[in-house]
Amino acid sequence: MRDFRLGDVLDDYCVKCRRLTNHSIVSLIAAKAAKVRCRTCYSDHDYRNEQIPPSKKDMKKAALFNQVLAGVAPPPEVETVAAPPLPIEAPAAEPLSTEPPPDPAPVRPKGARKKA
Repeated sequence: MRDFRLGDVLDDYCVKCRRLTNHSIVSLIAAKAAKVRCRTCYSDHDYRNEQIPPSKKDMKKAALFNQVLAGVAPPPEVETVAAPPLPIEAPAAEPLSTEPPPDPAPVRPKGARKKA
């Protein structure tokens, strides 16, 4: 990858726009962008390496989740004992019936009336 120069355009998260936008490099330190200027709102800020910060809502959810996990006692360890294998038995064969299945009751069409 080539070295950055002042005025080069790159993508970064803008704290004012709150989204990933094009930025121009304003200052360099050790051939890396230090400060950038948003090309949409023209605000200057430190280069954030195109990383969007986590939302405060997600951070609160994670803190609450960790607090709940800290209050839960770990489950007790259960020793597993290997049971002896059970013998496999063949299923009993059912005798086949020679009678035909009974006829189903006739189905009346929907909306048909009984004859009196």
